[in-house]
Amino acid sequence: MARQIIQTATAPAAIGTYSQAVRCGDTVFLSGQIPLDPATGEVVEGDFEVQVRRAFDNLKAVCVAAGGDLAKIAKLGLFLVDLGNFATVNRVMGEYFDAPYPARSTVEVKGLPRGVEFEVDAVMVLD
Repeated sequence: MARQIIQTATAPAAIGTYSQAVRCGDTVFLSGQIPLDPATGEVVEGDFEVQVRRAFDNLKAVCVAAGGDLAKIAKLGLFLVDLGNFATVNRVMGEYFDAPYPARSTVEVKGLPRGVEFEVDAVMVLD
């Protein structure tokens, strides 16, 4: 099965040796998105909720570039520096996703790139 690399200027450019997403057949593996402004490549200013929204906006942009949308996501991975912020992530996620919700894992991590507090990755299935 051929791999198709997904790249869009509407999401931040990769800051390492990875692609924004890779499509294999009907499955799209989306790399982690952190709250970077796609235009500047800098971390967005604002509180934790602002970071979460920017990361979800970035994820959405890559989904669209791959021919899908957030509703086609089958699995989300959430990474938080402080699980005390989980309620905020859950509330904001409810604004981006409708039932039936994707499967999800949530992990507290010691640190994330660029000192951000939130990262999200996903697996999307196109039909």
